[in-house]
Amino acid sequence: MANGILNCTVNGEAKQIMIDDRESLTDVLRNQLGLTSVKKGCEVGECGACTVLIDGEAFDSCIYLAIWAEGKEIRTVEGLMDAEGNISDIQEAFIDEAAVQCGFCTCGAIMSSIPVLEDSKEYTTEEIKKELSGNLCRCTGYENILNAVEKTKKHRCENCKN
Repeated sequence: MANGILNCTVNGEAKQIMIDDRESLTDVLRNQLGLTSVKKGCEVGECGACTVLIDGEAFDSCIYLAIWAEGKEIRTVEGLMDAEGNISDIQEAFIDEAAVQCGFCTCGAIMSSIPVLEDSKEYTTEEIKKELSGNLCRCTGYENILNAVEKTKKHRCENCKN
């Protein structure tokens, strides 16, 4: 077993973590840092339940070796809360639009939407669908998830213009 030290930033905090070089980023985030928003679904990069942002880009953390995260910035749903612990606007939109049922896919879908929401570009519905296409949901039929992302994007763009 090869062990190493992983130096990275997780949700804005510098971390130095002892890892097995064969561990997935999902396992390190869940088991060592207690970030349970990162779900273990298919473990082959198909369902998107484990989606996190790495340097601002959405990745399936189950097929991303933790060692590859050296020097990188990682964000999970836990990192979306404000300093007072309030949930983010996209999380609130998921609630408002009933875009959750069992909740297993929710965190991955939210994290996949963040690059869209933080981009100044205007997205069409089809473009948003494409960005979220790596996330499988068996409960909501996707429309409510799409509605939540579109609502949040629209709200953020309105706030940018003011």
